Amino acid sequence: MKEYASDLIRNVAIVSHDGAGKTALVESLLLACGAVASVGKGQDNKHIMDFEPEEIKRNVTIQLGMAPCEWKNYKINFIDTPGYSEFHGEVRAALRAADGMLMVLSATSGVEVDTIRAWDYGVELQMPRMAFINKMDVEGADFFGTLEKMHALFGKAIMPLQIPIGEGPDFKGVVDVAKRTAYIYENGKMTEVAVPAELEAKVEEIREMTVEAAAEGNDELLEKYLDGQELTLEEIRQGLREGMLTGRVCAVMCGSAINNIGMDQVLDRMIRYMPDASKRVMTAEDVDTGEERIVHVDKPFTGFVFKTILDPFAGKQSFVRVFSGELKEGDKLLNVTQGIEEKWGKMYTLIGKQQVPVTEAGAGDIVVIPKLTATKTGDTFATPGFKVKYRQIRFPQPLHTVAMVPEKKGEEEKLASALQRISEEDPTCVVVKDVEGRQMQVRCMGEVHLEHILTKMERKYGVKAKLEKPYIPYRETVRGKIEVEGKHKKQSGGHGQYGHVKLAIEPSYEGDFEFVDKIFGGAVPKQYIPAVEKGAKETLDKGLLAGYPMIGVKVTLLDGSYHAVDSSELAFKVAAAQALKKGVPQAKPVLLEPVYNVNVFAPDNFMGDIMGDLNSRRGRVLGMEQGEREGITVVKAQVPFAEMLDYVTVLRSMTQGQGVFNMEFSSYEEVPHKTAEGIIAKFDGTGDDE
Repeated sequence: MKEYASDLIRNVAIVSHDGAGKTALVESLLLACGAVASVGKGQDNKHIMDFEPEEIKRNVTIQLGMAPCEWKNYKINFIDTPGYSEFHGEVRAALRAADGMLMVLSATSGVEVDTIRAWDYGVELQMPRMAFINKMDVEGADFFGTLEKMHALFGKAIMPLQIPIGEGPDFKGVVDVAKRTAYIYENGKMTEVAVPAELEAKVEEIREMTVEAAAEGNDELLEKYLDGQELTLEEIRQGLREGMLTGRVCAVMCGSAINNIGMDQVLDRMIRYMPDASKRVMTAEDVDTGEERIVHVDKPFTGFVFKTILDPFAGKQSFVRVFSGELKEGDKLLNVTQGIEEKWGKMYTLIGKQQVPVTEAGAGDIVVIPKLTATKTGDTFATPGFKVKYRQIRFPQPLHTVAMVPEKKGEEEKLASALQRISEEDPTCVVVKDVEGRQMQVRCMGEVHLEHILTKMERKYGVKAKLEKPYIPYRETVRGKIEVEGKHKKQSGGHGQYGHVKLAIEPSYEGDFEFVDKIFGGAVPKQYIPAVEKGAKETLDKGLLAGYPMIGVKVTLLDGSYHAVDSSELAFKVAAAQALKKGVPQAKPVLLEPVYNVNVFAPDNFMGDIMGDLNSRRGRVLGMEQGEREGITVVKAQVPFAEMLDYVTVLRSMTQGQGVFNMEFSSYEEVPHKTAEGIIAKFDGTGDDE
């Protein structure tokens, strides 16, 4: 594949709800370009883009895939993305590398949850958007119904460039409304014909909308349009392109990926309306000064790693979008994020898993560099004289938490290594070593994502894991005040041990632990006072109610006594511990639990169920407010962490996949008495320690 100038490159992320036919569309476009000789169809599991065993088994896309092709002296880099919501981290990564996105919708299912999510990503990133209504040849296809729903949800930006000739089994082609030309397809071959008489009125109606949209963003075209003059085809296309680049227009096409109807039309419109890579302007941080810099394609070389794949046999593959300059074999590769120079030997592009070698990559292109040692997703490459760093990708927050242990004893290190490698490939899989709970915890996007992680771990790294309930970091504190003495006295020949303290124990409002020395007259010598504090702190850290660290406790050293020969730091440390163990049970100890601020985003009609469920989780609903999108409400609540472990799955089920949430730590609050009793009983020996 030859090298292309930036203005001849189109980088397009293909996004959709699961099942809309996105991967089939990418493969049919590759077939139309001649990039591949044949493609899989439907459930036959012979797809070029979905080649991982988990993808073949489920017949879904799990990780993003690259697919470049050449069309009419242009290069299009397709980035195929997963449609299932639990793998939307891959969509975020793909959109960083893309300059535009094509949303794929099913003509039978219309606008679905992840279609809306993809649209919102595009709006957030100010990314030009096109749409393709697929499966027009399937029974129940409804082009205009889908279009109407898109208008209702996404506004007047939705602009059909085509209408179908027939629907369902009668679908046989499309009409280009701007050109007033029809195209009939037989066995993937296109024939240009006159617009069918029954569609002429509809074509003129939509063409008028298209012309108006084209004129709206250009003063000259608008003036011509308002004067009643006819816009030429090129002027219409110019206006639509300008509208696409600003996000004011989302061009809509239709066809059938499986039966190759309309593929050439889609490719032509990608070339015509999608932004070329030379227009991409990035902002980056100057590594030396910390200032923000504007990066155009003509600046020295910079590249961004938007995806990493690790394979036990092929090694690491780093997917790099070149944002400026050019990279040639033999050039130095400086990773400014890690502060190191990477050794490298070759690069290539991918069509699915097929490697196509390249020797140079210019601004706007996407390549894969194998076997880089330290480079990770989110790293920036730059030249020594132009050290800038691009911002990291904002991945979705993984909120489904489990603990893992190896099925076989002695494989703890093997499990940790496998999880570390998987998390390097997938930033939405976060591995946390919980020292307090002595657990390996995994945070992911949901049960399907978790199953994928477990399957991949076994297949790639040969380790099986069992799941456990995550450790809940409860805390303890006191609500009352008590004065208590502790005396450590021991005589066993030679030097004895003697330490004696009188302490006050009460709630602290200054932090987790507060120690006050009120000794006068040397009742406890100064050299032993740090030992008293240390003894108190260590005892509280171990917990005295249910084995969890005590916080918010103030310990005041009031009095004590010592022995000139037998006293020691150890004796006073033990005396302080004895005083705490005796005094805390009398100071009204209580168990605390972590409580999180939770924001739930869902359609209005699910609010009753959501609030009822939050209440059943001992949550406090603080209020509701209108979301950014019409018909979406945000419920704000505070909920104990222990009650949120399965919430990803429950919310998705309760809202038909439309609800999402985020959460962050708020505070520690007292556990209800009955719940606390059960937790304390386990610590007392009637069950396993939490």
